Amino acid sequence: MTFDYDLFVIGGGSGGVRAARIAASEYGARVGLAEESRMGGTCVIRGCVPKKLMIFASQAEAHAAEARGYGWQGAEAGRFDWQAFRHKLDAELTRLEGAYTGGLVAADVDVHKSRARLADAHTVELADGQRLTAKHILIAVGGRPSLPGIPGQELGLISDDLFTLDTLPGRVLVVGGGFIACEFATILQGLGSRTVLAYRGDAVLRGFDGEMRRHVTEQLRMIGVDVRLGTNPARLQREGEALRVDFEDGGSETFDAVMFATGRAPYTKGLGLEEAGVRLGGRGEIVVDAWSQSSVPSIFAVGDVTDRVNLTPVAIREGHSFADTVFGARPRQVDHGLVASAVYTRPHELASVGLTEEQAAARGPALVYVASFRPMRSLFAGSDARAVMKLIVDAETDKVLGCHIFGPEAGEMIQMVAVPMGMGATKADFDAAIAVHPTLAEELVTMRKPTRRIGDDKTDKHAASA
Repeated sequence: MTFDYDLFVIGGGSGGVRAARIAASEYGARVGLAEESRMGGTCVIRGCVPKKLMIFASQAEAHAAEARGYGWQGAEAGRFDWQAFRHKLDAELTRLEGAYTGGLVAADVDVHKSRARLADAHTVELADGQRLTAKHILIAVGGRPSLPGIPGQELGLISDDLFTLDTLPGRVLVVGGGFIACEFATILQGLGSRTVLAYRGDAVLRGFDGEMRRHVTEQLRMIGVDVRLGTNPARLQREGEALRVDFEDGGSETFDAVMFATGRAPYTKGLGLEEAGVRLGGRGEIVVDAWSQSSVPSIFAVGDVTDRVNLTPVAIREGHSFADTVFGARPRQVDHGLVASAVYTRPHELASVGLTEEQAAARGPALVYVASFRPMRSLFAGSDARAVMKLIVDAETDKVLGCHIFGPEAGEMIQMVAVPMGMGATKADFDAAIAVHPTLAEELVTMRKPTRRIGDDKTDKHAASA
């Protein structure tokens, strides 16, 4: 059978763009790609990149206070100009979008600015009705924010909306406790919005290490966020220019805006997947094997639409591995077992790789090493903020099973820790490294005595309480 393309990619985010570019430029495949919105996807346009820039912007006042602690007289942050920031942010995102599109064009990928859906196992249909055939189809459409399913939820915002607001809200409710909720609560509070964070759990960041979750929860409070745990909104309704929120406990308050950060779901509705025979999971995700192949042999999927490990670098690795496997005769699977991640709260970030203390305790005997201290830079300026570093080590093999860092630039440090851990490093290997002094990271190689032992009966009391 003759096809229009060797590969057609639905979705112009990081995973899809990487797969398309590698297949075309390195392996000579004929590739088409369709993107219904802006090229670059969630991470570049509506997520990681603009969010990190907003985090930087939100820290000006804290940096000014620190400067005064170092003797700089008259160091003031001044008034934040949201419009000026937004215009500059828009220009940067446009530049990045152009770079993504330019890379595809340079690789001779046909770019279709259109929504696309499956017509059958080898055919995609564009929004204008045009049909194109391909030997292989890759779905890389990512995910979209989920709403909590309460009356009036359409009055609220999602994270995408915050990048395009005309003005910042005076008082805002952030609903949720995941990394998106924590990061945007940090941003909004830092930019001057009076921020309330409502989360149904007993500490933010479910799934992260319990001890570190508590530190992030307390830090949000320290920077002025009104954190309300065990709290859920039940209804939203318009009250003049404001939004009235009725909570499940019977209370009600008004806010200028409400942002829902209550999770994300695979963006699979309306893609024709079920009609084409593609098996979906309980959350709407495309079920794939270790090669990113769906239940239909010609259809593959990478990134958040598969709901494996929902991080941009993972999607990129999956897309590259797919292209190497299918078009480069270089079979490669992605190991999802040891993936580092970071939550960009401020002043301290949380970064993790490997097992949490709770997971290690359930697995078997382990030693936990913890260092808690006030970093030199902020201590000198008068801050009481403490950094915490934790290593979790197999009690029998000495292998480092997990590393968790709560401190300034933790994301930068965890990237380097992920390398030796991926190579199977032991605590003895960490101990053998000579520290760089004075640095925060030296604590990772100078912790000599374990703080506690866990998991001997796999029901460790400390881990259970965490």
